[in-house]
Amino acid sequence: MWPRPSPSSKPLVTTVAIIGAGPLGRWLALSAARAGFSVLLEDVLPGNLHHAQEFIRQQLSAEAVPAVVFASTIEDAVRDADLVIDCVPDELESKLEILWLLDRMAPPRAVFATPTTRLSIADLAGCTYRPERCIAIAAEPAALAAGAGPAILLRTAPATAPETVALLNRFWRQLGFTPAFECAPAEPGVPIAASLLQL
Repeated sequence: MWPRPSPSSKPLVTTVAIIGAGPLGRWLALSAARAGFSVLLEDVLPGNLHHAQEFIRQQLSAEAVPAVVFASTIEDAVRDADLVIDCVPDELESKLEILWLLDRMAPPRAVFATPTTRLSIADLAGCTYRPERCIAIAAEPAALAAGAGPAILLRTAPATAPETVALLNRFWRQLGFTPAFECAPAEPGVPIAASLLQL
């Protein structure tokens, strides 16, 4: 059973890097900044980053805008991150490429969360040097960007560490969501286990 983090314990996440400044990335950056996190938002397309800057400036007060830093490289975005959320397309090649880059650029303590409803988090995590620090956000990007909630489903792999679960639990709760965790099977081709854990 996953441990329940104590409310008085030291914050697990202070800096969140979001890779991809499309609708989902913009929404996540805005939500995380409003929840008090330091946010780094990255996109390789200058146009996406510009649209994100304008969107966030319109939504946040002048005092809160500095909570979001706009980065033009993945390395700059993830250098000091505690949590990295990629917002790349839910396609195997895209996910493998971004996780490969993140694994090499992010500090060892960083946890990776990847939105996917189609891919196995166990398989994706197995392609990194930190499978215990990877978790899937099992939501369609459009629904998540629209603020669908308050429940959010997160999928763990058999290797996922309890600390990773605690970190994601605290992050989503601070954003106003109620996370539920589902463990993916260890064997490929086996349907996702129906065992749902509410924290």
